[in-house]
Amino acid sequence: MRVISVNVASLRHSEHTGAPHGMTGIGKQPADGPVAVAAPGPKGVGGSGLAGDAIGDMRHHGGDSQAVYAFAREDLDGWERELGRPLPHGSFGENLTTSGVAVNDALIGERWRIGDTVVLEVCTVRVPCRTFAGHLEQRGWVRRFTREARPGAYLRVIEPGEIRAGDAVEIVRRPAHDVSVSLMFRALTTERELLPRLLAAGDVLPPEEREIASRYPA
Repeated sequence: MRVISVNVASLRHSEHTGAPHGMTGIGKQPADGPVAVAAPGPKGVGGSGLAGDAIGDMRHHGGDSQAVYAFAREDLDGWERELGRPLPHGSFGENLTTSGVAVNDALIGERWRIGDTVVLEVCTVRVPCRTFAGHLEQRGWVRRFTREARPGAYLRVIEPGEIRAGDAVEIVRRPAHDVSVSLMFRALTTERELLPRLLAAGDVLPPEEREIASRYPA
């Protein structure tokens, strides 16, 4: 299990973003060399957990619960075959393109050690938006991506440090519940009856997701 690419972005204009200034950082490119990783702070104040990675709409993206976004190269390869086009590392706006990591089967609260110093914790999921669809120029993309229920994982920073392409990924903690990334995504999108199950993840759940899950009748 390893990181095969660390991806960051500069802001660029997009007609598809809801950000007031019309800028987005979804189009990420592989970084040349190591990238510093640290907790960015609360959403709305803190942006990305990766140094040099810009976020256009900090109302809905970034912050401690969405500090780092990981997506499996294996899933990008599957979408390449389905869409009939190349999808280089960073194409889905991911900070970490991984190989051999079961990202969507990871449990909320699972911790990964990456390289020598960094520890990240699986925290929540990426829900597709019109900026994502516009970036890929695919009609019906939000529906297609949602149906697949393989969204990749947002991670919070537990121990800061540097990440570089080629770093090994080691699972150093796996919780004793069954709330996976895929299950959480389905609960928040297409299978709302699963929402009460998210509470089994405990305090690891970000406040917004915990509130949504607690409001749904068990």
